[in-house]
Amino acid sequence: MTSTVFKRPVSVLVVIHTPSLQVLLLRRVRPPDFWQSVTGSLEPGEAPQQAALREIGEETGIAAGPEQLVDWHRSYEFVIRDEWRARYAPDVTHNTEHVFSLCVQGGQAIRLAPDEHDALVWLPFEVAATRVFSWTNREAILELPRRERRS
Repeated sequence: MTSTVFKRPVSVLVVIHTPSLQVLLLRRVRPPDFWQSVTGSLEPGEAPQQAALREIGEETGIAAGPEQLVDWHRSYEFVIRDEWRARYAPDVTHNTEHVFSLCVQGGQAIRLAPDEHDALVWLPFEVAATRVFSWTNREAILELPRRERRS
């Protein structure tokens, strides 16, 4: 008998940007034309910061260290989209997403995970916010200038 391993309903969102607030967006393979920042669910025993660093590496090829990652100490809760609900236990309907950012220099080389993303673009934060599908991603991108002024 095989037991199904469901995803944890806890994830990370990492807004990768340059000092001039150009934001990296990745286009998912599925659903089509779904643009987003780096995202991913926590694995068993993994803390949000560990998941953020792992997802950055997997989705972009950037080898960031914990000292470079900014934890916003903010999380969003949202309803899991119907097309992804089967990945979670039957009674799970919501996900909690922890927000981070990572500032990189312009011209940073990016290596996409081809099974997950098929395109990337760097956009000014205001334009990037209009391109993303997720309201949590949009809010995080729009908050980026305020976050950067504090650091």
